[in-house]
Amino acid sequence: MADIWSKRKRSEVMSLVHSHGNKATELRLIEVLRAHGIAGWRRRQKLPGNPDFVFRKGHACVFVDGCFWHGCPRCYRRPESHRAYWDAKVQRNRERDRLVTRELRSAGWRVVRIWEHQLSGKHLYRSLRRIRLTIGAESQSGGYSIERTLS
Repeated sequence: MADIWSKRKRSEVMSLVHSHGNKATELRLIEVLRAHGIAGWRRRQKLPGNPDFVFRKGHACVFVDGCFWHGCPRCYRRPESHRAYWDAKVQRNRERDRLVTRELRSAGWRVVRIWEHQLSGKHLYRSLRRIRLTIGAESQSGGYSIERTLS
């Protein structure tokens, strides 16, 4: 299927896709971290791969990977058109994710990668536990129950 827009229009539309501040990923995790009393994180820190959240005290980085852009094995649906382009794009993103994780770990950072779909429903508690364990804050109880956060 041919693209319905010119190259210029397609470029303009794609430029509106932001690499940070996504409501379904980063902004959702900010909401969850605050609701559960997990503090000490910073954003937009100058580290390889630009982690979404950095816990300097715990020497930990958290990435929230969008299920489409990073090729989640559970959620990713391959587009019907331009398959070669999308296959290569997702493969490059996955490879970059592996290299960044390796680079950060070899520099002494602990890295947590969370899929977009793990920020809601039954996966949320598991994601919070992984973050707490990684930053050394498992004893933090948080201010709200998991049920309250999900509503």
